[in-house]
Amino acid sequence: MSIDVESLYRDLHANPELSFQEHRTAGIVSGHLRELGLEVQEGIGGTGVVGVLANGPGPTVMLRADMDGLPVLEATGLEYASTATGIGPDGRLVPVMHACGHDVHVTCLLGAVERLAGERGSWSGTLLALFQPAEEAGGGAQAMVDAGLFDMVPAPDVVLGQHVAPFPAGWIGLRPGVAMASADSLNITLHGSGGHGSRPETTVDPVLLAAATTMRLQGIVSRELAASDQAVLTVGQIHAGTKNNIIAAQATLGLSVRTFDESVRAKMLGSIERVVRGEAMASGSPREPVIALEEHFPLTVNDLDASARVTAALVERLGAGKVIDPGAVAGSEDVGVLATAAGVPLVYWLLGGEDPGLIKDFAATGRMPEGVPSNHSPHFAPRIQPTLNVGIDALVAAARAWLAR
Repeated sequence: MSIDVESLYRDLHANPELSFQEHRTAGIVSGHLRELGLEVQEGIGGTGVVGVLANGPGPTVMLRADMDGLPVLEATGLEYASTATGIGPDGRLVPVMHACGHDVHVTCLLGAVERLAGERGSWSGTLLALFQPAEEAGGGAQAMVDAGLFDMVPAPDVVLGQHVAPFPAGWIGLRPGVAMASADSLNITLHGSGGHGSRPETTVDPVLLAAATTMRLQGIVSRELAASDQAVLTVGQIHAGTKNNIIAAQATLGLSVRTFDESVRAKMLGSIERVVRGEAMASGSPREPVIALEEHFPLTVNDLDASARVTAALVERLGAGKVIDPGAVAGSEDVGVLATAAGVPLVYWLLGGEDPGLIKDFAATGRMPEGVPSNHSPHFAPRIQPTLNVGIDALVAAARAWLAR
C-alpha cells in the first residue's frame, strides 16, 4: 500500500467536520491504519482513534494529530475548497472549513506512520498514532483521557506533535519551555430592564452596559499588567436585541483570554470579574451578571531536554537553519493534556505552510508580509508541498530520536 498524501489532503480539506463530529475522518484514518498493520482502537472520547504498532522492545512514542474543522465559510477559491456544513453546538446549521490546518496534521501523521511501518526493520519500540477529536473545542484530549485512553493503549514515554502555521514551508518553529499560551473562553450575560426605544428612561439599557464593559475590559492589559507580563483579551462576540425600537432585557459578551503565566491568568480573570460586576452596578443592572468559563486550554510547555533532542533530530533531517525558535505563540492547544495525563515530556512544534520564497522577508522581520492569511481565516490555505513532505519528515525524525535502533 502507498498513501497518496496529496490526494488524501485534498479530500480531507474538502470534507471537514466539526468538533466531536469527525466520523468520516476517523473512518478514513482507521482504514489506513489497519491497512498499514496497526492495531486500532476507535471511538475513544467520541471519535478519537489510536493506532498501535508494537515493534519489539524499546520506548513507546506517541505522535498526535487533531482532526476537527471550524465553523468558517471558506473563501480560498481552491478547486478542492470545502462547501460542507454542519450543526453547531447551538443547533444552527453552519459552514465548515479546515481553517486551522488539521487536515495537514492528519495527512502528515498517516504519511509518517506509513514511513515508519515500512522501516520497522531499522527501529525497535512501540509507535502510538493518536488522532484526536475536538481540539478547537478544547475538550478532545481530555475526553480521550477520561474515556480510559491509557487503559486501552500503552503509556507513552514522550508525546510529539506539530501544528501548521503561516510561515515559510520547509522551516520548523520549535520553542523550548512555554511554547503556547493558555486560553480561557468566557461567556458573560449582562442583565438590563427592557422597554420601548422611545422611553430609555424607563429601562436599564444592556447594550450601553455591554459597550461600557467592552471598553473598560480593554484597560486590563494596558493598565493593570506589568510591561514584562504578556496577555491578550479579545471580546469576540456581542449579542443583544431583536428590533431597532426595542431596548433589550439582556446582552451577552464572548471573551477570549490568552496568558503565558498562571499568576497572570489569575489576575486577568479576577480583573474581568471586577470590571463586569462594577459596570453592572454602575448601570443599575437589576440582576448580577453571570460569568461562565466555557473552555480552558492549558499552557503548552515543551520539555527542555526532550526539545533539545527533537531539535537535533530535526536539524539533522532538514538541515542547519531550518529549525528556528519562533518565541512563545499566543495561540493555544490541548495536546499538553495527553502528556500531563501520562506524566511524560511533550514536544510540540510549528510546521511552516506558506510560500518558501517568503523566507527572506520572514528572516528579516520575524513576520510574514501583510496579507498572508493566518489560521482561522477563511482564506487560510497551506501550500500542499513542500508542507506535507516536510511535516512527514519531521514526525518521522522526531519519533526516531526515541525509538531504539
